[in-house]
Amino acid sequence: MKKSLLFGAFVAAGALCLQDVSLGHGGTYRGPGDTVPPGGANPGGGTAPPAPSGPSQPGSPHSGTPTIPGPTTPGQTPTGPRRTAPSSSQTVDAGPDFTIWDFWWGFNKEPYLNLRRKVRSRGVQSGDDQMYLGRGTEAKKQASLRPGEELIRETVVPALKKALETEEQNDIVTGALIALAKIGDVKSEDGKSEFVEIISGFLKAQEQEISETAALALGILADDRAVPALVGLMRNDAAGRRLMNNGGSVPLRTRSFAGYGLGLVGNRTTSNEMRQTIAEHLIDVLEMPDFAQPDIKVGALQGLGLIPLDWKAEGAVNKEGTSAAIALNRLSILRYLTEKMNPVKGKGGFEDFRVRAQAPITCARLLAVHEDRFPEDEEAIAVRSEVIQALLRLVAPQSKEKRVECLQSATIALGMIGNAARGGKDDPMAKANMDIFRQLQRIAREAKDNQTEYFALMAMAQMGSRQGTGDDARGLEADVQKTLLDALAKGKGQKRPWAALALGVFGNALNENDGALDPAVSTALRDLAKNRKSPVEYGAFAIALGLIGEQRAADTLLERLDAIGSGQEEVRGNICVGLGLMEASGASEVLTNIVRASKFRPDVLQQAAIGLGLLGDKEAVPLLLEMLEEARGLSSQAAIASALGTIGDVNAVHGLVKMLAGETEKKMTDTARGFAAVALGITCDKEDFPWNTKISVNANYRANVPTLTSSNGTGILDIL
Repeated sequence: MKKSLLFGAFVAAGALCLQDVSLGHGGTYRGPGDTVPPGGANPGGGTAPPAPSGPSQPGSPHSGTPTIPGPTTPGQTPTGPRRTAPSSSQTVDAGPDFTIWDFWWGFNKEPYLNLRRKVRSRGVQSGDDQMYLGRGTEAKKQASLRPGEELIRETVVPALKKALETEEQNDIVTGALIALAKIGDVKSEDGKSEFVEIISGFLKAQEQEISETAALALGILADDRAVPALVGLMRNDAAGRRLMNNGGSVPLRTRSFAGYGLGLVGNRTTSNEMRQTIAEHLIDVLEMPDFAQPDIKVGALQGLGLIPLDWKAEGAVNKEGTSAAIALNRLSILRYLTEKMNPVKGKGGFEDFRVRAQAPITCARLLAVHEDRFPEDEEAIAVRSEVIQALLRLVAPQSKEKRVECLQSATIALGMIGNAARGGKDDPMAKANMDIFRQLQRIAREAKDNQTEYFALMAMAQMGSRQGTGDDARGLEADVQKTLLDALAKGKGQKRPWAALALGVFGNALNENDGALDPAVSTALRDLAKNRKSPVEYGAFAIALGLIGEQRAADTLLERLDAIGSGQEEVRGNICVGLGLMEASGASEVLTNIVRASKFRPDVLQQAAIGLGLLGDKEAVPLLLEMLEEARGLSSQAAIASALGTIGDVNAVHGLVKMLAGETEKKMTDTARGFAAVALGITCDKEDFPWNTKISVNANYRANVPTLTSSNGTGILDIL
């Protein structure tokens, strides 16, 4: 099933019309609009393939140029704005403009919304009497709104298992598979995994959609006991082919999903030996001859970036030049990937640019994303310096890299690694930070393509708001802030909304980490929100004001929300999210009325519901349950289910279980029941963020392959 939440459940870009999207994979995830930036044969741009006229069977191989979507949900119609590139003529649709800010927000927003954690932290108030766990005999007060283990194991899991035993409809089966995987297994006395066995059984399904969803679910489950199956599938070996029981090779999509899945297992395992084993298999795949389709190597490379190997751990095998030697520790993998970024033919780099473009971000994730502290010893500092210098060479004016996608990825990666420390000569990052800032500043002014300019603005916002170490740990903050404010004031076209969003990201991080945001930022954003009229810009202003918590702008946003008419639903949705982010409590009634009136406008419905969730409105869940039971359109079902799951309130569980079982007063469609399974999985998820957030945040969605993200919602970033 497709997932209609942006990278999950909220639409992130706007489209002027809605299109149907094929179902599949437990819900489809949407970000910006209904398309994805093209990849494959036409990576630099172009028009995304048209969406199917109605639900089709996802999971089967899809043809057409890959595009970059945003999140969707099961069986849903991708909704959202479909902005087109500026044109001198209004008579020709130039296709989606993939440089709009909405795409970035769609893929990166989850950590900023942080909705599930916010909802669950509010707890049950003293007068609440509606929370029932287990058998429902007595209201049991909880410290949070997170579903308890008793409710999950005694009510939700049996309902999902029953659906898998008795249902054949693809939407229900795939939704239940992904939901079980999100919930996660419990350790049994015999050491076996019930969920691994259940999910593995569906690898043999004749429908490719169900089979590949089972492979993906094994990764989402993130259980060490699923590793042998995932390795066999990715490598297409005899064991993997037996699991498929199809007498032939493991399909390319399934092999690619297994690579991503191994990374997800490696990300959560507590065993460094298991991390080494997984990394060795992924590197083996990267060293294989190039495939006609780069998806398998992209999956392996993305998976490798998720694994927090020990920095300098040794292993039993240490044979120079082997995959096992490279996989011994994180520093050796970083050295390996630094070589693979080399764009000069014959110098050891990845031949396919779509694979090569993933290497900078994989390096940055290994250096920056994991929470363990960087080891300040000579070898580690030297390796980090090698990575940074390689990235700086890639983005320099004299770079030998000719593919713009690789330059974009290097730009993103520099923002992930750098920080605001200006420091003294004894600080090993001091000079590196200055070099990174100057290059990003130059790129934001004079990059040859707009997308790289815009990515540079976001990269500056990230590095400039990240406190470093030493006596001048925040020394670059003021320089970054001034650069972004200049871009906001002087930027033309889309550069202004990108600068606004970058300032929102910058200010949000400062607020979260006891920094001091210059009042000039909130003043500038408030003035623009009050005076600018362009829909392309206004949504970015609303989100930015929400990110910095500028409640003084609430009245302005409410006035604009009331004034905006039909045809601009994506802007209205962004305003709703902005109000929720800034915790504008006075907006609850307005957002509730929008949800009630938006049965046939899924974009704004979904985002208004998210705004209500952010505001802690207790009426949101009952209202959405009522609407889901009555909804008949795919888009509405997807939007409602996505919003319910994203809010993650325990109060939704019993109603969703009844819907999945078909025990509601009004008969529900199979697709709607599938969406109920998706919502249960999101609500009871073992993690606070959607499983693919690890891959989507800071992804270069312009360096695309179909299994990463696609216009028909069947890529790894599109699945709820």
